[in-house]
Amino acid sequence: MQPIHLFTKHIMEKNSFQQKRNPILHPQKESTRFYPPRPAQTDMIFGIRSVLEAIEAGKDIDKILIKRELQSDLAKELFATLQDKDIPVQRVPIEKLNRLTQKNHQGVIAFVASIEYQHITDIIPTLYEKGKVPLIVVLDGITDVRNFGAIVRTCECTGVDAVVVPTRGSAAANADAMKTSAGALHIVPVCRENELIEAVRYLKNSGLRIIGATEKATKRHTEASYKEPTALIMGAEDVGISPEIERICDETVSIPILGSIGSLNVSVATGVLLYEAIRQRQQ
Repeated sequence: MQPIHLFTKHIMEKNSFQQKRNPILHPQKESTRFYPPRPAQTDMIFGIRSVLEAIEAGKDIDKILIKRELQSDLAKELFATLQDKDIPVQRVPIEKLNRLTQKNHQGVIAFVASIEYQHITDIIPTLYEKGKVPLIVVLDGITDVRNFGAIVRTCECTGVDAVVVPTRGSAAANADAMKTSAGALHIVPVCRENELIEAVRYLKNSGLRIIGATEKATKRHTEASYKEPTALIMGAEDVGISPEIERICDETVSIPILGSIGSLNVSVATGVLLYEAIRQRQQ
């Protein structure tokens, strides 16, 4: 199948979606897949001024921890800077910050990501321009870093074009995730989106079929077709896919469970679905 005819429609959807997030410019790549640079392991930055400088320098930050009672003119400057940034912020007690470092953190600690996050609107056009049939994995509420790393590793092995995660409520791309991914986090583009539901709508409007994995589905995973442009939605093991995103899905599928345990580990389930997709696409 040649999905190139969807490209014109896609550009219109991209412009609409970009108005709902902060645009970050990424250089165009010559190859089909994006290969982010390979920075060092996750760094911890402490001190209000240092964190401000990191944000202004455009560093990808996994999260920022801020002391609950923090109030100062410099803190107000930090809060103002964060208002238009897609950076997760947590208010925490001073004891948590002190456990992380004994240095003068001034009530603020930031964790710099080990990877450069992408945006899905920068990737889909390239895939269509190259005549590819996109295969995207969307992680809805996957917070365990080892599951995250294992999923990205499987995605790399099966040729997935990108992994999409929410800005908040997602596992960080830290050293544990990097180790579990066996380096795949340096290869597979990870797209961090402020509004995951809008990202899924964008994928659907760009011509991708949205398939959600849930044990409540009556259709088995082998009965769905993955030959066309596809986005697989994988939810957290405890609550599954969020109802808002499940309503957007074109269909939902389940993996047969023959034992007494009710569900598979999410990284294993992702592997089962992806290899079914590869099996169909190679026929």
